[in-house]
Amino acid sequence: MTQNERYNDVWQDCIDRLRGAITEEEIVKWFKPIRPINFDGANLSLRVPNESFVANIEKRYLGILLPIISELYGANIKIHYAIPRSQKPTTDTATSTLPQHAAPTDTANIKNPFVIPGIRRMMFDPQLNHNYTFDNHIEGECNRLARSAGMAVAVNPGNNAFNPLYIYGDSGLGKTHIAQAIGHEVRQRHPELQVLYVSMNKFQAQFQTAYKNGEITDFIQFYQMVDVLIIDDIQELTGKTGTQNAFFNIFNHLHLGGKQLILTSDKPPVELKDIEQRLLTRFKWGLSAYLNVPDYETKVKIIRAKAKRMGANIPEEVVSYLAENISANVREIEGALSSLVANASFLNRKITISLAKDILKVYVKLTQREITIEHIVNVVCEYYNIDLDTFNSAKRTRDVAQARQVAMYMAKQHTKAPLTVIGSSIGGRNHATVLHSCKAVADAMDIDKTFKAQIEEIDRIILNKN
Repeated sequence: MTQNERYNDVWQDCIDRLRGAITEEEIVKWFKPIRPINFDGANLSLRVPNESFVANIEKRYLGILLPIISELYGANIKIHYAIPRSQKPTTDTATSTLPQHAAPTDTANIKNPFVIPGIRRMMFDPQLNHNYTFDNHIEGECNRLARSAGMAVAVNPGNNAFNPLYIYGDSGLGKTHIAQAIGHEVRQRHPELQVLYVSMNKFQAQFQTAYKNGEITDFIQFYQMVDVLIIDDIQELTGKTGTQNAFFNIFNHLHLGGKQLILTSDKPPVELKDIEQRLLTRFKWGLSAYLNVPDYETKVKIIRAKAKRMGANIPEEVVSYLAENISANVREIEGALSSLVANASFLNRKITISLAKDILKVYVKLTQREITIEHIVNVVCEYYNIDLDTFNSAKRTRDVAQARQVAMYMAKQHTKAPLTVIGSSIGGRNHATVLHSCKAVADAMDIDKTFKAQIEEIDRIILNKN
């Protein structure tokens, strides 16, 4: 085989792979006229008809072509152009590597990220918060799976079983911290990789701007050049068809190219609504890691670590009091501790349990064990001297019916259970019966002071016995 034949085979391999991503018409128009003139394993030289070919390929097809060349022949291949003498010559060189000296670009203003002419890539701000690292993240049973998977991703991004890594849990449990910590770890271990963190709300705003300005192609190409893409609050895609289509293309391109995706959400993929099934399917390809509320031991670690960073000396009995009484939300724990330390400083008082009780009730809601429907039913039955079997029976005497209504009212006041769950747990009633019972109790309290006093007493018993 001659050298020219070998060069042609190299270029033909690229064209064959392009057929899976663009139309045959585009290939005939923009790629068939290009001729390979040299390939030494590190540099690919192409003869193009004119400069418009260079500019068009860089603008429209580079995000597709570079990953193909990298996959076939290596990540550091440089592309050189040769333009006929009758055309204006160019000396620009293209490379798939990231120059360390390049200036950052503002990712909020979506433009074509490639320098024209030439396909030299620019570094951009990864949008990571320097406070969210693994070094200052507290590990516990509540987050061990997500943290361990995140470290595995950072060691070998894109080439692991956790792609995408989907982290979900309630607000304030540390999803964003772990996701951004992965980004920081990747940048330390693989400084040549492009990392980008963006919230879905910001992604949506960028998409709308790009759509308005006719820059959807540039928008998609920008995200397709990212090596590790971190999307926060992916549930915000709900109902946004246009954004879902754009993200689908970006997701496919990155995943196919061995790039890493990290997604966070307040719900598992199966509970997301109004998001295309093809996207939901892809969200399930990797690992879904749930963040639970921190247990007592983890809360103690969080409080100690936060106090150390603040330079505050918190007695162990106060640490225990905070861990036992502040709700199991990492953000609320940190906020409460900050309030306590600040108030101790302003009032020139020692940090004691007494001060904690006085100060924290202004800033946070001290928690008790979760009040359950079962607990409420037991209190109501004991108060009205009704045995549990009678309470749950079909009996409809006035005292039993009233006890059920009171239990439903208290369940609605003290639990987050849906009305259907309350009804099914109290006599197998439906949600309409629960609504009627709650209204009946409220109306009776307005006109009967004795009954109101009974309800208030039952309420105190429920809280004190819990």
